[in-house]
Amino acid sequence: MDPTIGDLTTTVNALWLLVAAALVLIMTPGVAFFYGGMVKAKSVVSMMMMSFGAMGLVGVLWVLYGYGFAFGTSVGDTSNDLIKGVLGNPSGQFLLGDLVSNPDGSGPNLYGLAFAGFQATFAIITVALISGAIADRAKFGSWMLFAFLWVTIVYFPVAHWVFNFTLTDGKTSDGGWIVFGLGVNDFAGGTAVHINAGAAGLALALVLGKRIGFQKGIQKPHNVPLTLLGAALLWFGWFGFNAGSEAAVDGTAALAWINTLAAPAAAILGWLIVEKVKDGKPTSIGAASGAVSGLVAITPACNILTPGWGMVLGLITGAVCCLAIELKFKLGFDDSLDVVGIHLVGGIIGTLYIGIFGTGIGLIDRIANGDATPLSQLGAQAVGAGAVLVFSFVIAWLLGTAIQKTIGFRISTEDEVAGVDTVVHGEESYALDPA
Repeated sequence: MDPTIGDLTTTVNALWLLVAAALVLIMTPGVAFFYGGMVKAKSVVSMMMMSFGAMGLVGVLWVLYGYGFAFGTSVGDTSNDLIKGVLGNPSGQFLLGDLVSNPDGSGPNLYGLAFAGFQATFAIITVALISGAIADRAKFGSWMLFAFLWVTIVYFPVAHWVFNFTLTDGKTSDGGWIVFGLGVNDFAGGTAVHINAGAAGLALALVLGKRIGFQKGIQKPHNVPLTLLGAALLWFGWFGFNAGSEAAVDGTAALAWINTLAAPAAAILGWLIVEKVKDGKPTSIGAASGAVSGLVAITPACNILTPGWGMVLGLITGAVCCLAIELKFKLGFDDSLDVVGIHLVGGIIGTLYIGIFGTGIGLIDRIANGDATPLSQLGAQAVGAGAVLVFSFVIAWLLGTAIQKTIGFRISTEDEVAGVDTVVHGEESYALDPA
């Protein structure tokens, strides 16, 4: 971002952030449709409500204190790059106080509020993504309690680790430890969003256990067009997700936009090729899942890869994720809608890929330039990804276990057979009786 920000530039950049925020917000209903089409017909309301519940809950928490924890001035020893930027101080940011009313009396902070709104949508969708791992068997109230605790204890601090930087003059004076201490390249949230959500999804899948009759092929998507609609909304919104993360209108934002087109397009092909070879038929659900896997992988890398390397990343990720979704059957964990196979695996691939092919910082360019430590970026990417994975998994497992042992997280066997929609919400997704 240009450190010399004039009034017109500020206005244009803020406008782009507001548009990008709206694009990212539509991704959460996209997740609801994407997941909703793949579950049982008697679980659609429950599945979609977990996404809409995340919108309501996290939106409120973000305004109350989430922004402060994520983007407040780092607490603790900020002189050491490796330990600074662990948690933000929300002082002065309750209800977005300093942004709504500037201390100098100049009124609302245009750019700051636009950025705060943009980042709010990231927190919302990260929580919504986790829900796909526990489809068909979770209590809504317990899910909301988990979402409240997890986003507070895990997401807000991790957002500080990855996204926190000073916006007023384009300089990084108070950055989070993963990006500005360790030196990880995570442009739009491969660690903070996808690895974070995927690790939490795996933990909850283990805590809640398998659905009744869990085995390969026992359940088919009840509404394929609904899932395709969700994938389309996700891809549409993802242009805001990635290009908006530059927080400015410039060449990097344009590169991120092009990579958000190229990588998932190639990932569709990679997934369908593997699916055709493995199962004999390329499927529309496979195409939708392939697109999402490519979007996940390009998220951390969209600013640092040429479009050619972006398409290679997409092709690889689509193929690998198509194989990775089979792990739940081999290892025996019921990740209902492949949060682990797509978001965790795809996020790891995209994050590590930067350490090899990232322009100017990856292994290939470092060797070509005679760098004495060609593996340093790859090592940093691995440490950053691993730190978020372990932190999120452990906390999510502890929270899920505590909820399960107290108020209960999973619905009863009888309620699962009857259908979570009618038992938990008193609604049916399809009213076939006109009366």
